Amino acid sequence: VRVWCDGCYDMVHFGHANSLRQAKAMGDYLIVGVHTDEEIAKHKGPPVFTQQERYKMVRAIKWVDEVVEGAPYVTTLETLDKYECDACVHGDDITMTADGVDTYHIVKAANRYKECKRTEGVSTTDLVGRMLLMTRQHQQTGASEYTVDGGHSSSLSTDASARSPWTGVSHFLPTTRKIIQFSSGLVPKPGDRIVYVAGAFDLFHVGHLDFLAAVRKKGDFLIVGLHTDPAVNRYKGANYPIMNLHERVLSVLACKYVSEVVIGAPYSVTDDLLDQLKVDLVCHGTTEISPDEDGNDPYEVPKRRAMFEIQDSGNTMTTDRIVERIIEHRLEFELRNNKKEKKEKLAFAAYMKAKEQGKLTIDPIKIE
Repeated sequence: VRVWCDGCYDMVHFGHANSLRQAKAMGDYLIVGVHTDEEIAKHKGPPVFTQQERYKMVRAIKWVDEVVEGAPYVTTLETLDKYECDACVHGDDITMTADGVDTYHIVKAANRYKECKRTEGVSTTDLVGRMLLMTRQHQQTGASEYTVDGGHSSSLSTDASARSPWTGVSHFLPTTRKIIQFSSGLVPKPGDRIVYVAGAFDLFHVGHLDFLAAVRKKGDFLIVGLHTDPAVNRYKGANYPIMNLHERVLSVLACKYVSEVVIGAPYSVTDDLLDQLKVDLVCHGTTEISPDEDGNDPYEVPKRRAMFEIQDSGNTMTTDRIVERIIEHRLEFELRNNKKEKKEKLAFAAYMKAKEQGKLTIDPIKIE
């Protein structure tokens, strides 16, 4: 059974990964179509990442078998037939063209459309909003560092009453079940060379991806340690991390190069950590290493044990550069978010009306 998914996949996050995980569960082979920059700009607004960056990110999601570059914005039966796909899968939200037409109306009418559950609490629009607002309300600190919070930001009309179900600055509700769904469940085999890396891995991007691909080649089992929100904020400052610990865990777990994740890893790599995880090699990228709170080098122990290497990913992308892209085009992204908000409110009303009338699989939902 071959399954088709398509989308922008801009700033690929765990919400995208979760929809693809669910789609893969509906078949045996998952093909993902990714739209071009031109198509996205026409129908939605400027993408944050280039199409080449987005193609690369989607290919690295562990449930994806094949990527089709430059997929049409409106999904057609010709597309499904060309790639021998039985059905198209999409989340239970509404996607529309610039003209306000449901992008899946053709496959819905042909009964070749299936829905999966959309991941609440995250979207590209949401992440862009966090960067524009420079809010820190999504972070988990102090006594609530590992707790669940379902609140919303109250600034700039982003509270729940002012936003649709699919946009706004919100919190993801983490569960152990979700982590298990994303986990590969693998354990190191006897003789496996275990590599350990640690960091924030905030707004998981192509720079992270190329680094993980490079260090994965140095061993058989790659463990990623993720620092807590307070630790990241201490060495990054401002409103970092943009994504909280639980969100970052799922984003990293979705990467096909990653075998296991340490949630809330200590900032300094200790003897205990290396011994417990049976680590053979510790790597770090070419970015500057901030000292620990006591002023010590966090990699002092692996350096002393002659098991530390600096790995150049060959990619200059950083989380800071992504934020710079957003801030540089602030007005464009604010306009994009506002337009998306209005369209989705209208779409939701039309969707409910069509549902009541039993017309969902007959006529495309058109929003004037």
